[in-house]
Amino acid sequence: MSVAFDVEAMRGRLLDLASPCWAVRVGDRMGLATGPVDGAETVAQVGPLPPERLGDPGFLRDHGVRLAYAAGAMANGIASEDMVIAMGREGLLASFGAAGLVPARVEEAIWRIQGALPAGPYAFNLIHSPSEEALERGAVELFLRHGVRTVEASAFLDLTPHIVRYRVAGLRRGVDDEALADNRVIAKVSRREVAMKFMQPAPAGMVAALAEQGLVTAEQAELAAGVPLCDDLTVEADSAGHTDNRPLVCLLPSLIELRDEIQDRYRYATPVRVGAAGGIGTPAAAMAAFCMGAAYVVTGSVNQACVEAAASPHSKGLLAQAGMADVMMAPAADMFEMGVRLQVLKRGTMFGMRAQRLHELYAAHESLESLPSAERERLERQVFRRPLKVVWEETARFFQDRDPEQLARAEGNAKRKMALVFRWYLGLSSRWSNAGEPGREVDYQIWCGPAMGAFNDWVRGTYLEASEARRVADVAAHVMHGAAYLWRARHLEMQGWSGAAALARYHPTAPLAAG
Repeated sequence: MSVAFDVEAMRGRLLDLASPCWAVRVGDRMGLATGPVDGAETVAQVGPLPPERLGDPGFLRDHGVRLAYAAGAMANGIASEDMVIAMGREGLLASFGAAGLVPARVEEAIWRIQGALPAGPYAFNLIHSPSEEALERGAVELFLRHGVRTVEASAFLDLTPHIVRYRVAGLRRGVDDEALADNRVIAKVSRREVAMKFMQPAPAGMVAALAEQGLVTAEQAELAAGVPLCDDLTVEADSAGHTDNRPLVCLLPSLIELRDEIQDRYRYATPVRVGAAGGIGTPAAAMAAFCMGAAYVVTGSVNQACVEAAASPHSKGLLAQAGMADVMMAPAADMFEMGVRLQVLKRGTMFGMRAQRLHELYAAHESLESLPSAERERLERQVFRRPLKVVWEETARFFQDRDPEQLARAEGNAKRKMALVFRWYLGLSSRWSNAGEPGREVDYQIWCGPAMGAFNDWVRGTYLEASEARRVADVAAHVMHGAAYLWRARHLEMQGWSGAAALARYHPTAPLAAG
C-alpha cells in the first residue's frame, strides 16, 4: 500500500473522506495511507467520515435532506425563493424569509417554491410579531391553506395561539395509535425559558381554545398532549438579526441538557433534536458545534453575501469586506417599543448609530411635539430627509393597507405615534439595503453577525473571496466537507500524530455543488 509523505499528498489522503486514513512511521518519515502498511509503525488511524454522517440522521430522514445543515431565514425575503430553490435542488434545507412581508408576497413565494420543489425540501419562516399580530396569524393561515409542512419559528418571546395552531392542526393518529405530526416546527431560540415551552406539549388551555373555535379537531387536541411543540430546536447564539449575543459554547450544552431532562419526563417517541446557529460560518465552527452534540447546524449571515440572496450588490460588497468586529447592536423595528435589539453591520453604514439615537429619543420624550427643536431639525434633515408630518402621513397610509389596528392603537396616544414614525426609518432601511436605494447607502440596515467576518477570513485568497462567486449550496457543501476533514485531522492529532498540525486547515479550491 502506498504512503503519502509530502504535505499536499497527505492532504489529499485526508480529503478522501470516504476512505479510512492511517498515520504511519516508515523509518524516520511520517506519512498517511488508506490502511495498515507492512513494515510500518501505525501511529494513529481514523475511519471514513463523509459529510452526510455529521449530525443526527433523524434530521436527514425527517426533512428529506442530504446534510445536517440548513440555511436559516433572513427577513424581508433576503432568504429568497432563489436561495430556497438552489438549496432544495441540492437536497439541502433552506427557510424562506417571510418575516416582514405581507401575505400576498408570501403567497407568491409559496407558489414559486412549491412549483420548483414539489417534494421539498423547503421551509418558511414564521416570526413572532407582537406589534403586528395580524401578520403572524395571516402567515399561519397561508401555510395551512397551501400545505407548507415545515416552518422555522423565530424571535418568539412566548408561545402564541398561531404557532400552536400550526403545529396541532397537522397532528393525526397513526396505524399504531401513535401521534404523527405532519406540520414540522423548527424553533429558533436563545433563552432557556422559551426553549422549555417549545420542547413541551402545547399548553392545554391554548389548545382547548383553538378546539372551541373550530381551528383544530377534538382528536388533534387530544393528540397534542403527547407531542412536543417542535421537532427541532435551533440554539441561536451570537447571530445576525434578533439575538441575545449568547456564546454558543455555553448555550448549546445547556439546552441539550434541558432537552434530556424534558425527554426523561415526557418520553417522546422521537426526542427533540437540538441544532446550532449563530457564529456558524466556517468548517471549524460547524465541526465544533457537532463535537458539542449539535444535531444540525444553521447558517445565516454568510448566506446574505451569496448570489441568491435578495440583497443589493452594494450590501453584498460590504458584507464580503466585513471583519468580525464590524458589527453592532441596534433597535429592532418589529419590537422597537420593547427595546429589543438586533445585530447589524457597522462598517460602511450609519444605520446602527442613527437607530440607537431614535430609541434614546423615544425613551426620553412623550411625543414628537416634545422633541427639542434642534433635534427635530436634525432628524428631518439627516435621518428622515423630510418633515416629520410627511413621515406620519406615509406611515398612516402604510399601516392602513398592512395592519389598520396599528393606527387605532396610535389614536390619541402620542408616544405610540412617535414609535410608528421612528419605525418608518427602521423598517425602510432594510428595504433600502435590499433594493439598493440610491443615495441612502449610509442608512442601509444590513443584518450581520461575527460569522460573516470569520467566513471572510477563511475564504480570503480563494475563489469564494468575491461575493459574486458565492453560491449558497456551494458554501454549504464546503462548510460541511471542511468540517468532516477537520474532524479527521483533529482525531489523528488527539491520538498523538504530530503531522496533523500541518494539515489542520481546509480551504475551498473549487466548487463542490452545482452553480
